[in-house]
Amino acid sequence: MKNVTFKVKRYNPETKETRFQDYKVEVDESEVVLDALIRVREYQDETLAVRCSCRSAICGSCGIKVNGHAVLACKTKIADVTRDGKTEVTVEPFGNTKSVKDLVSDMQPFWSKVRQVQPWLKATQPPPAREYIASADAMQDLVGTMNCIMCGCCVSDCTVLEVDKNFIGPAALAKAYRFVADPRETDAARDERLKELSKYGGIWDCTHCLECVQVCPKGVAPMERILDTRRAAMEAGYKDNNGSRHSDSFANSVKHSGALNELRLLPESLGLDDVDAQLKFMPTALRAAVKRKVPPIIHKKRPGAEHVKRIFDEMEKH
Repeated sequence: MKNVTFKVKRYNPETKETRFQDYKVEVDESEVVLDALIRVREYQDETLAVRCSCRSAICGSCGIKVNGHAVLACKTKIADVTRDGKTEVTVEPFGNTKSVKDLVSDMQPFWSKVRQVQPWLKATQPPPAREYIASADAMQDLVGTMNCIMCGCCVSDCTVLEVDKNFIGPAALAKAYRFVADPRETDAARDERLKELSKYGGIWDCTHCLECVQVCPKGVAPMERILDTRRAAMEAGYKDNNGSRHSDSFANSVKHSGALNELRLLPESLGLDDVDAQLKFMPTALRAAVKRKVPPIIHKKRPGAEHVKRIFDEMEKH
């Protein structure tokens, strides 16, 4: 047994007061964080609000932040969060959400974003006589995405949502991929999805920070699904956006010189004919010039660039 102090962030909806409160609990290191929180609620402080249901990492209702990262409390062993002799564990409600009370987060915005991607199959062709059979190969790609339990851990730690609430978010975008890649979806419906997902707030606003991949308790890897959707959108021809142009500029630069041409990246991403958008970055360019951070005007090929180009050529064959 081990004495651990749980530093719990509490919120009183009546007074709007937020504060941390310490609870000392004797725990077995094989127990999970949820066991300790329930013990606090039952034997120390009945006013502590904690949400849980299945206690088996299936329902996703006990999502919270432990030591700064989103987790399922029922799956997080105390031994894992008290390594190196630590005896204090910080517990908070989800990030990017408002607390209803203590550790209970308001998930309404989360579900609104999921509804935004229309998470249902749009198979408008005449229904088959018995059932629509999808091949195992076609569905294998969707197995990981379908493991999502909609717990919201990825949304809690999404660094884009911290600064832009318009971003659809990793969970909803991963759910969208599940239908984009479903062979039963009609071509028209798939194109319409990709068109909508390519707009502001969609797939191109992810910054590849990997937080959603690290905190996902089910290995869904939402960022990977977002990248898959980007590729599908570009293949479908939805390339008239900054994200798609940025991707093309980056790849073309590395392919032909072996290194990134930073001087061309911004104008090519914004669009070479969009002078107004480029002028908005002039103050940033001037500050970079003052700091001598402007990339060289002449972009030279790196030694061995021909090998990089050969790799690109091989990849583009497949």
